[in-house]
Amino acid sequence: MIDAFAIASPLLRLLDAETAHRATIAALKLMPANAPQSDDARLSVSAFGLDFPNPIGLAAGFDKNAEVADAMLGFGFGFVEVGTLTPREQPGNPRPRAFRLVEDRAIVNRYGFNNDGHAPALVRLSKRAQRGIVGVNIGANKDAADRVADYVAGVRAFADVASYFTINVSSPNTPGLRDLQEPEALSDLLARVIEARDAAPIRRPLLLKIAPDLTLNQLDNIVRVARERRIDGMIVSNTTISRPASLRSKFAKETGGLSGAPLFDLSTRMLAQTYLRVEGQFPLIGVGGIGSAKAALAKIEAGATLIQLYSALAYEGPALISRIKIGLLEMLERENATLAMLIGRKMATFS
Repeated sequence: MIDAFAIASPLLRLLDAETAHRATIAALKLMPANAPQSDDARLSVSAFGLDFPNPIGLAAGFDKNAEVADAMLGFGFGFVEVGTLTPREQPGNPRPRAFRLVEDRAIVNRYGFNNDGHAPALVRLSKRAQRGIVGVNIGANKDAADRVADYVAGVRAFADVASYFTINVSSPNTPGLRDLQEPEALSDLLARVIEARDAAPIRRPLLLKIAPDLTLNQLDNIVRVARERRIDGMIVSNTTISRPASLRSKFAKETGGLSGAPLFDLSTRMLAQTYLRVEGQFPLIGVGGIGSAKAALAKIEAGATLIQLYSALAYEGPALISRIKIGLLEMLERENATLAMLIGRKMATFS
């Protein structure tokens, strides 16, 4: 598959970013899924009541409709997150809505929760062999009269098939969605979602995904509410609406969320600040700008128990997963350490 990516990559670059992505999904659907790889036991992680074979996850957004979760697990991910999924099918924002910032190793998107809705995804996930950890990222339809009800519907729909849930209130591409990060709205949202989760036959871990663009006062309030509601974890962070002055691409000023290498510093600082405030009550997943073993290690040292990536795959291909694993193992060997020993050890450096 590494050679296949090397061959296909120049051809995919001839297509616009969204068309290339859909072509990749279509190709993966045609391929027989490899069995999940056996990982070195030193990479295993226990978090949220789940046992992960390694800490490297695929972030939401790649497999929006739960079409290729097993294929991605076969590339060596320790877990995969599908979605964001909304109750009803949603076309999202007008195209073009995804842009490669090649010079910056970044992507800007303004998709707007485009997906097929709950029903088709539920059918696909129900047909899985249930091997490997697959989380479900849930959101609200743009025109929902009660957005919180849409999140509740997501928990109820996927309670039997999701390894965990992610509550996505941090996408910048649905107007007003980030307002759900405000304390009163967030508390109500989490209360209703937790009630639905606890009523299900199987209690699934519930994670909250936040934006990297928060003020520290906003972060204080979010963590306070998350701790009061006793959620199982947080994901830090989603894409950013900010634009670093260092961006060189002609697409730098496109509206939408920026991901990839330029997001690393901002998201890692937010991760460290979140780790400081959580005080060990629940684990964190670090996301944003991970494109190497060094970056993965930095996320862990800033406070992440697990990590996720997506944008770097467009530039590095699936071989990146193995390179990160090898790099982490080399570091553990060099320092005679465990992954648990590294979590948050350099938090002050990033905060």
